[in-house]
Amino acid sequence: MSKSQPSLRWRLVSRLSFLQAIFLSLLAVLIVVALWATGSFISLQPEDETIDAISQSVGRDQTGALVLKETPALAARRGNLPGLWFVARDRGGNTIRDGSVPPAYAVIGGALDGIGQARFGSNLGGSVVPAARLQWVSSPAGEVQVLTGVDGSVSTIRILGAMGIVFFSALLPLLIVTAVATVIAAPLVVRRAFSSLDSAVARAGQIDINRQGTRLPVEDVPREILPLVEAINEALSRLDEGYERQKRLFSHLAHEWRTPVAILQARLDSLPAGPLKERLFEDTVRLATLAEQFLDLQRLNHRFEPVPVNLVEVAQQVVSELAPLAIAANYEPCFNRDEEVVEVLGDRLAIERAVTNLVQNAIQHGGRSGRITVHVGRASGITVTDEGSGIPQEEQARIFEPFHRLPGHGKGFGLGLNLVQEIARLHGGGVCVLDGPTGGAAFRLSFPAVG
Repeated sequence: MSKSQPSLRWRLVSRLSFLQAIFLSLLAVLIVVALWATGSFISLQPEDETIDAISQSVGRDQTGALVLKETPALAARRGNLPGLWFVARDRGGNTIRDGSVPPAYAVIGGALDGIGQARFGSNLGGSVVPAARLQWVSSPAGEVQVLTGVDGSVSTIRILGAMGIVFFSALLPLLIVTAVATVIAAPLVVRRAFSSLDSAVARAGQIDINRQGTRLPVEDVPREILPLVEAINEALSRLDEGYERQKRLFSHLAHEWRTPVAILQARLDSLPAGPLKERLFEDTVRLATLAEQFLDLQRLNHRFEPVPVNLVEVAQQVVSELAPLAIAANYEPCFNRDEEVVEVLGDRLAIERAVTNLVQNAIQHGGRSGRITVHVGRASGITVTDEGSGIPQEEQARIFEPFHRLPGHGKGFGLGLNLVQEIARLHGGGVCVLDGPTGGAAFRLSFPAVG
């Protein structure tokens, strides 16, 4: 799987987290607006801005008396509130009045020096007293008491600032906690939802040509993905059926092939000796070998119960059976062993076919001269050596591929060495090609030692 391929799992996690972040942000904005509109959490009063503008305009002259400076903020408030009035006084009783101060508030400040802030107003008894706000605030002249009306509006900057305070002090921590929970919880939820797919992927990794009947599990698979899993299982069923038909046909053809080959060999035996008979005999042996190799391919699909096999007996039997063919091809067959018994665990028939293929390969490609030596040793396994031209270095990595033939060696079918490799793998061993001591090829078939 390429790392550049998009991850569905993390795509779901990221999109889920993104959508949740959007919804949480919208919810936070709605909460702030609702709290501000109802006054349940934050209350912005228009006179707050008026009091701030007044307090920053109050100063003192050289004698220490309070004076009023016309600042831009105060001028702006005058423009917004044509009827603006206020009274500002300090702790010493110094007072500044501006605008038309309602009579009810003309002397109220001195009586409320101990009050930090208060709101006033009444319409009881037919006497209307306009609403007012009193508050002690800091100013360039020090702490002053400001009393003013409550008319006016709250600026957008002040509203945004208040909302920012609420957002960063209360809602942002909530959003951070929720985001962290989303980052942790979303992958867990998605991973749990994908657990059934992980099981299907693991089962898919077990599909092999030698394991017919393997199917992907459908238990707990999400409904949206179930049709895909079922389609794959149906495809696997069709492949298994086709493979079984091929195996039956393959086996039938290989068996049927033996009959005409046996008839040819019987008729060849009745011919007088000569070069033509020898060539026909070799061609017939090649056909018989091909039939056996097809049967070997069929046998490799069946598992076997390992039993002790004496490699010395197997190799000696193969040399004895193929000696007439080797001698007819102008070779001298030789057999060497280090010990009388070299045992491995495996299938005797399969090992015998592997050694047979190695010897037949040496007969076909050994140059039709010299010796073909089969050596058995506990450490080295079975080694078949000829005295031909050997295997070119650039071809040694490919000669075990099915149907691969060396350039200029067109008589073989390219199956023998591949079968040897497969048989060695089934037994937990291997096969390799080496340079023979006289320049020919040496094929070494090794098996795990019996401990």
